[in-house]
Amino acid sequence: MDRNELLARIDIPAALALLSLMVQHKSYSKTDGEKQLATFMADQMREIGLDASIAPFGNEGRVNAVGRWNGSGGGKSLLFNGHVDTNPVTEGWTVDPWEGKVDDKFIYGIGVSNMKAGDAAYFCAVKTLIEAGVKLRGDVILTYVVGELQGGVGTYSLIEQGLRADYFINSEPTDLKAMTMHAAAFMFIIALVGNTRHLSKREEAVDAITAACDLVPRLNAMRFSGARSPAHEAINRVHVGVVHGALGRELHEWRTPQVADFVRIKGSGRYAPGQTEQGALADMRRELDALEARFPGLKADLMSEDRAGVPTMPPFEVAPDSPIVRAVNDAYRAVRGEFQQTGPVTPSCFYGTDAGHLYAYGGMEGIVCGPGGRYNTMPDERVDIPDYLDMIRIYMLAILDICG
Repeated sequence: MDRNELLARIDIPAALALLSLMVQHKSYSKTDGEKQLATFMADQMREIGLDASIAPFGNEGRVNAVGRWNGSGGGKSLLFNGHVDTNPVTEGWTVDPWEGKVDDKFIYGIGVSNMKAGDAAYFCAVKTLIEAGVKLRGDVILTYVVGELQGGVGTYSLIEQGLRADYFINSEPTDLKAMTMHAAAFMFIIALVGNTRHLSKREEAVDAITAACDLVPRLNAMRFSGARSPAHEAINRVHVGVVHGALGRELHEWRTPQVADFVRIKGSGRYAPGQTEQGALADMRRELDALEARFPGLKADLMSEDRAGVPTMPPFEVAPDSPIVRAVNDAYRAVRGEFQQTGPVTPSCFYGTDAGHLYAYGGMEGIVCGPGGRYNTMPDERVDIPDYLDMIRIYMLAILDICG
């Protein structure tokens, strides 16, 4: 059977029905729903003949699902990675976020883009190959993890438990682009302390709010030192998400005639492989030193936000000529008849993904490539049906290339 015949064997109604059913699981992070969906996926993997199991971790009853399609030996192994937990439903939806609605263009639902379409795509790729009687030399490993939205605790736990493969594909939504590098994420808090006066003597005050207004655009424009290349520097980013200014550290708001003497700023930063959080914070500290010079008497403190033991998403990078990159590029070209956009593709390069853990702590080469993205994290979240089906096809060809 040639590859075109294999690709034609995809059971499209079954593929859409599976994804719709996955959407119907209310799998919010840190709820029983994510555990139930992981357990459901373990059952699905057993039904198609995979050696599937539940992998508990932590002390809160959380579990991951892992399935292995064992090869005959002598081939490279390939691990697929995706999370089943989702963001919460927001206002503005016009369709039922839990229905898994399918029309002639899209499949809808909370988490369908981030990232149940990717999860379902690699399951359907393996299912199609197995049902076609394909035999591989290398193993294919499917993982369905929880807790990605808490810094990737699910994938991190699998790495701690010793799970490894020669290569991996993380299926976060990239609109089928091949992402070979993304940034690391960190959180920060800045406290600006000024000196209050009544507005009648404002000239004697050190206004913390005015200083914050000067600082925020400078932070948002920052690039960090030590970037290996212009491409690495391009995925540097700082964003201020919270600014709160008033009187005192308790931020009293009822005395508006006084000049605000305290501002708390919270934000997030992104830095590239080869850079560090410590280096990024040092660059930010120099920006605060300059602010203090522009506003004599102002004191600015900077700290990294304590995330209570949650792992920080590390950066990720893979060489453009890696076998896994070439395999996905070739598969894309075979399916779509054009070259695949490859590199630190935007906006995905600013996301944190579990690829960072697989790369930094698991020591594996991999790529991030998945369906969805255009309508991610928004009301009426959805995925283009052709993208979902083409992703199944691309994963099938990548499996054949890598695993033999």
